[in-house]
Amino acid sequence: MKRIVLTGGGTAGHVTPNIALIPKLKEAGFDIHYIGSYEGIEHTLITDLGIPYYGISSGKLRRYIDVKNLSDPFRVLKGYAQARGLLKKLKPDVVFSKGGFVSVPVVLAAKRRKIPVIIHESDMTPGLANKICIPAASRVCHNFPETAKYLPEGKAVLTGSPVRGELFFGRPDEGRKLCGFGTGKPVLLVTGGSLGSAVINRAVRSRLDDILERYQIIHLCGKGNAAEELRGKEGYMQFEYAGAELPHLFAAADIVISRAGANAICELLALRIPNILIPLSLAASRGDQILNAESFAKQGFSKVIMEEDLTAERLLEAVDEVYADREKYVRAMEGSRQLDSVRTIMDLILEVAGA
Repeated sequence: MKRIVLTGGGTAGHVTPNIALIPKLKEAGFDIHYIGSYEGIEHTLITDLGIPYYGISSGKLRRYIDVKNLSDPFRVLKGYAQARGLLKKLKPDVVFSKGGFVSVPVVLAAKRRKIPVIIHESDMTPGLANKICIPAASRVCHNFPETAKYLPEGKAVLTGSPVRGELFFGRPDEGRKLCGFGTGKPVLLVTGGSLGSAVINRAVRSRLDDILERYQIIHLCGKGNAAEELRGKEGYMQFEYAGAELPHLFAAADIVISRAGANAICELLALRIPNILIPLSLAASRGDQILNAESFAKQGFSKVIMEEDLTAERLLEAVDEVYADREKYVRAMEGSRQLDSVRTIMDLILEVAGA
């Protein structure tokens, strides 16, 4: 039996593509193990699936000045030592990394032990963690054709982003039932990513009554961001995080407001849901979400509002516009040449692992 170690974490976007691969890895007979951080979101998501999970020390690698820059390198070194010990014990045939800072010590330890590594880069340009890891990789999977120019020739493989199979089996009636919604108004799903977005939450809630005149709202607001005063408000349902219910919530949605993380937007594309993207600003990111959003807008999949231009009034106008033109967005998405990402990546894993 071949053994694989999956790694990646920090946000759901660094975990859900790994989760999408797990059913096919099981079908192929792989013994699956996961290395992540002690308490990151990946810990809950993976242990809920019954996959053996190992937590290691993790530090964030920053491009800006922060007092934690003094201590985090030591956490990374500790994580590297822990990862080396785990890989020596587990002896995997291959490591698959979805990125995030916890993946860096795992990938570097795999290189040290001469274990082949496959990396997946979701965004248009590689993030810092993957930039560090790419020299250690046998293959680098990527999501956008434009990304190839940033990757070493001979390593880059256009795969697209793996989408969890269960998302395709949601039921609209079940989603509405979970929220206590009727069928009289369309459903708007709002998400700021797995950690939530204060900017999006504030914009939606500041004109909530106006939006609720025309739409019912499913609000995935992020952990600790539920508004107590809005609990039980008719036509408005908050979730700090959606797990097993997410496929049904997506199925119930007529339109989605979202950040522009690559995995999130690829799920919207796969599900053919008209959407408004509000990418993280350059003040809070390296600009990857802006590039992702611009690509989707250019292809006709999404409408984009830059965070700097976001107001409650503009957001409501955009919701009405996209809902009115929803068939146009669906047709554009149906015409996309989306790749069979899971199968393509599985073929790479089997090749590299010698299976």
